[in-house]
Order: sequence, then C-alpha cells, then structure tokens
Amino acid sequence: METAKTTTDESDVGIFCYISQLPGFRGILKQRYSDFIVNEVDNDGNVVHLTSLEVPPEIAETVDGGEKNVSNQIGKSYASEIESFRSLAGDSDALRLEAFLTQVTTESEDSTSISPILLSPSSDKANRTAMHNFFKENFKFLVTDTVDGPDASSKCIRVRLNSGGHNNGGRNSKKRRDRSDKPFDSRGSSHWPERLGKFLRFHLYKENKDTQEAIGLIGKMLGIQPRSFGFAGTKDKRSVSTQRVTVFKQHASRVAALNERLIGIKVGDFCHVKEGLLLGQLLGNRFTVTLRGVIADSEDTIKGSADSLGRHGFINYFGLQRFGSGSVPTHLIGAALLRGEWKSAASMILDPREGERDVVRKAREYYKESDDIEGTLRQLPRHLIAERAIVSCPPLLQCLKKCPGNYLQALKAIPRTLRMMYVHSYQSYLWNHAASARVQKYGTHQVVVGDLVYCKRDDTARETSGVNLECEDLSYDEVDDCSNLDETPGTYVPEWKSTLVKAVTAEDISTGNYTIDDVILPMPGSRVSYPTNDIAQVYHDLSKKDAINLTESVHNVKEFSITSMTGSYRRVFQKPMDFEWELLSYTDGNVPLAETDFDKIAKVKSKSLFKEEEQVNEKEDRNPSDCTGLPASFQNDIHLSTGYNETEGEREVGLPQVESLCNSNSQGAQLALKLSFTLPASSYATMAIRELLKTSTSVAFHKTLNQ
Repeated sequence: METAKTTTDESDVGIFCYISQLPGFRGILKQRYSDFIVNEVDNDGNVVHLTSLEVPPEIAETVDGGEKNVSNQIGKSYASEIESFRSLAGDSDALRLEAFLTQVTTESEDSTSISPILLSPSSDKANRTAMHNFFKENFKFLVTDTVDGPDASSKCIRVRLNSGGHNNGGRNSKKRRDRSDKPFDSRGSSHWPERLGKFLRFHLYKENKDTQEAIGLIGKMLGIQPRSFGFAGTKDKRSVSTQRVTVFKQHASRVAALNERLIGIKVGDFCHVKEGLLLGQLLGNRFTVTLRGVIADSEDTIKGSADSLGRHGFINYFGLQRFGSGSVPTHLIGAALLRGEWKSAASMILDPREGERDVVRKAREYYKESDDIEGTLRQLPRHLIAERAIVSCPPLLQCLKKCPGNYLQALKAIPRTLRMMYVHSYQSYLWNHAASARVQKYGTHQVVVGDLVYCKRDDTARETSGVNLECEDLSYDEVDDCSNLDETPGTYVPEWKSTLVKAVTAEDISTGNYTIDDVILPMPGSRVSYPTNDIAQVYHDLSKKDAINLTESVHNVKEFSITSMTGSYRRVFQKPMDFEWELLSYTDGNVPLAETDFDKIAKVKSKSLFKEEEQVNEKEDRNPSDCTGLPASFQNDIHLSTGYNETEGEREVGLPQVESLCNSNSQGAQLALKLSFTLPASSYATMAIRELLKTSTSVAFHKTLNQ
C-alpha cells in the first residue's frame, strides 16, 4: 500500500472512471457551505424540511400546559398540605418541608442552587411508602427517593426539586445506581403523560456543523447525555442540512426555547412519537447543489453533461469523505487493523495531519515528540471534542495512560462507530478499485456473464461452478457493522437485507432479464459471493499487496477481522432521482443562489414583521431593502447564516437575501449550475458532481479554484 501523502487523491482510493465520454467543465463545489443543501428523505419517502420553529398548540396544551400548572403550584400556599404532612411525618419534618418550599418559591429561577433535604430516619417501610405517595399526589414539582440512614435498620427519604430529571442525585450516588433504584427516568421528565409518546421528534437544521456536534451542543444545553438522542444518519459538515432527530422524554417548549441561544442551528416541527430513531432509518437524501464560477466551451456542453447525468447516472463510488480528510487516509489505518498491527494503527490515528486547527495539530505534534499523554490531553480542546477529526484521540490516550503499551485495548476505547469506520474504509477502498476494474474491462452499457445482480422475483436459484448457489439468502446481523461518518447518511445499511444474489448467466443475457443498472459488487465479508468473472481477482490481488487475506484472519479480534464481518453489496451504477437543473447568472458572490429551509421561514417572518411595523407606522415611508430598518428580532435570526470556514481560516457569510442587499460585492456576470436530485442512503452527491465536471472533488482542488 502507498505511503501516506499530504492529501488523498481520488486515484489513491480507486476512483478512476466516468460513465460518459462528454467533456467536463470548470465549476467550484462548496464555494460556500450554503451551496450544498441536504434534506433527509424518511422511510416513507417524505423530504424532511424545517417549516416551523413554534411548538404546535396541541403539544403545548398537552405538555407545556402541565408545566405551567406546576409553576403555578410552586407559587401557591401549601399551608393545608403541610398540616396534613405534619400528621404523617411529625413537626420537625413539617418544618423542614416548609423551609424547603419557601426556598423553592424564592429561588425557582435558579433550581441548581436548591439542595435536597433529608427527612428524619425511619425503619417503618409502610410509613415511608405513604410519604412517597403523599409527595406524588400533592407536590408534582418535587421528587423523592430513599437513601441509607445513620444506622443499618433505618432509611431516610430525600426530597428535591424536579428540574427535568437530569439532576439525578449527583455523580456520587453510587449506592442508588448499584441497586437500580430509579425513582424517575434520568433522561427526561419524571411525570410523563401516558397518552403522549415518550420520544420528542424534531427537525434539526444546521449550518456548517456535523450532526454529532449539533446534538452534543443541544444535549449540553438540556443537561442530558448524547445517548438520549436518536437520528437516522449524519450529514456533511460543510453544508446546510435538515434531518429528523428524536430525544427521550423532553418537552417541546424546552427544546424550542434553545432557538434563541443556538448559533448555526435551529430546531422545529415538533411532535411526539412512540419510538426513537435508529441509524439507517432513512431512504436517502435530497440534495440541492450549486456549482459557482462555471466555465465551459459553450452552454451546450453544460446542458449535454447535465442531461447525461440524469439519463445515465454515475459510478457509485465511495467518495473521498469515506477515507478522511487528513494526511493519513482511514483505509490505511483499516489495513493496519486487519493485519493486527495495533501500535501502527494507534500511531496513525494520533499522528499530526494537515488541515486541522492549529491547536489540534500542535497537540498531535507534541505527543509525537514527547510521548507525554497527560500533556497532550491538556492541550486537546474540550469544546472541539465532538469533531470527528480528534474524537478518537482522548479515549485512546487515556487508555494508554492506564495501560501503557496495550495498544489493542486503547483502540477498543475509541467509540465503536468510529473505530469500525477504519475497517469499513478499507472495504470501500477495495470496492472502488473493483468498480473501476469492472468499468475498464467491460464498459458501462451492458451486463456481462459473471456479474452479480439481485435476483428478480421470477428467477429461480440454480447451482453453477464457482458459487455454491447462484442466489444466496443473506441477512444483516448488526447495524453497527457498516456504520460510518459519511457526507450523506453517516450509516451504511445494506440495501440487500434478506435479498437473493446471483451471478448472471448467458441465458439471463439472452432473455434480457438484467441490465447494467442491476450490476452489484460486494463489500468483502464472510457471507458474500464474488463475481464469477475476472473482477473477483481484483479484490484478492489488491488485498494481497496489503498483506491481507480476505478468507483468513491473522488474529482473533473479531471486530477487526473481515472474516468475522458479514459483508454487503452495493450497486455499481446509480441514477439520480427526481433530477432537476438550471443555469443561473449572478454578479454578487455573496448572494445565495438557493433557498434554505431557514431562508423560507425568515422570509415569511420578515413579511409578517414588516406588516406589523407598517400598521404601527402607517405614515412612515419604509424601504424594505434598508437592512438597518429591519426589526431587531429578525436581525438576530439573520446571524444564523454566518459560519466559520475552517478550511479557508476566515469568516464566511451565508445570509438571507435581505442582508446581501446591504453588502453587494459587484463582479462581472458569472455562471452557476444549480442541481437538485435525490440519492439513496450511502450514495455520494460529490460523485455525481464529479461525473459532470470530470475533475477531482477534493477540497484541496476546489480551494485552488477559489484563488
């Protein structure tokens, strides 16, 4: 295998061929992150959009109304309840409770400052049960649990304010955790209406942030763990994207309130559902991609290429995102893991790499020079921990600190989704090379004998040489087995679940049962078949060069062994669905050429605010293009579209149309090509763009076009 280079080229990972022979043209991909818009497509085929930031009235009445009632209860007098409690618990506990309620009433705005109280020790379990029930019936805003008393035979009831469930007894409540005594769910509200789904589903809109980063920030603001959230797949960081997210037992009003504080993120379209989202629960993604600075021999060249993409599609390569953006491609790390070279793999993960923020790069360089684990951990910034580029480093280093020299154990400390990404990257590397070999040897127009395809319903299985059964009934055991952090879905869930696969015969070709669109290739694993033509040898020859055997493992660590992985299949050719395109002329590089979901909401909000202003100031002559005249609330929302371009190292502005009117950057007329299309999960929009431009999709290449 080649040594690591400064950046990864497409040819390094097997991306060589095109479907069409049409000439390419110049176009800049992702000049601004708002030029790449991604909307998830759910399992019912609905394109996910952010349409409202408000909490629906039916949810507000059902849930938030209950919260208001609790707030009202906090402010009212509890003289009669305290007297009833006095007869149950005695004078001293009644006084304690009265003082606690006074504190709650006066400091309810800052619930974190209110410490729990302990009632008098009691060995009477029936009496303690009666008191627990008393609190449930009379003090909905308080929660109780039982803790050990001063002696072995007694217990104490602890009383505290229910602040949404995340103040779960502190980090030191080990005894209660050990005996699984959970008076309320630690991931959400303790008093949850039975008629309401336990999961709040909302649409997450984000700009220039990856999914894990956005969810981590929301979780931190809510005071809950990231595991409380569910989503179908991650979306590209350098984009504007909208996707579904679920969170366990959270009120919509509480989540919606975050919109005032979130930068580059908005949440909305709330509803309650019974089940949380799982990785892979999506059909695909809808893309709106704007190529700027388009230069071609003629408009006919552009039109011909766009029409060809719609008719014939593109080679369904795994894009460069699959192999990482650093100087050490993830497939090299994957190969080291498959060979059992644990120290080498760990070193490559920790090695300095190009394109990262200076603070991260310096931390990596410091470790490489010093082997000082503690010093390196201190240098890695905690606020960047969600970024996939460094998320593997702290757990790996912390484990090496505890167990020096145990590199395998350290690798296993990395979150499973991330550590499996390396092995899947190597599978993708082999698949890309096999796809290129298939195109180079047999072309892109017709199916040939030995190609693999999914069986048609009317096709029957027959034995042939080279494969035990032409059609194999394959199942998929583990979603994590193909999860990754990609541009598109973030999760590769095979499309072939329990689907029969066969090698094409001469009879199939003569009857026309299968076409070029049916051809698939395997992702190596223990339960896949390989083509019965020459392409099978590509897998084995390439892996042999890397000292990897696809049928035997040199170690017994299952998760890093191809023979312990199921494997999967992937279509070689992919056509974009619902494909549309248009040529646009523009003179101002700061003006967005495609509307985001938030732009549409802001436009409606702007019209509404202007209308209100006009009603108040009927005689005032207001100019809608004057940004200084915008209502303050809308000006605040506009700043959502401002993001930081890490690659360029400068502030990048992606504002609604109204902002750019104030800051025009006049240039000569330029041409842009805007494309809209839908792709299934795990297909890369960048590979569709590559088919058009006939140039590299690497970030480094497109940076040169901006200069």
